[in-house]
Amino acid sequence: QVQLVESGGGLVQAGDSLRLSCAASGRTYSSVAMGWFRQAPGKEREFVAAISWSGGIIYYADSVKGRFTISRDNAKNAVYLQMNSLKPEDTGVYYCAADRTPFRVGRNEAAYDYWGQGTQVTVSS
Repeated sequence: QVQLVESGGGLVQAGDSLRLSCAASGRTYSSVAMGWFRQAPGKEREFVAAISWSGGIIYYADSVKGRFTISRDNAKNAVYLQMNSLKPEDTGVYYCAADRTPFRVGRNEAAYDYWGQGTQVTVSS
């Protein structure tokens, strides 16, 4: 059974940092892209960051570029999101996602077939 489990969310103040982790199990993820998405209250889910199978291609949403860093450890079947200089507008549920198709990477959530349950990130001003 394919499973993605996020952790590391919490309540922080503006300017603080958090590191989200996503542990993957049930298959090998080393050949597929992994992504982070988020959903703020009352808003649609949006793309945050994506990383290719090798880590050689990385995409960020403009709103997080320069503040967030996505990385992965294929030996551990894990992907991470380091979030620095957090802002109140970063508040939301953060989801880890995995593509089904190997050797591609993108920003469109329709390309991601496997999703975690999400972890809440709340940034107070």
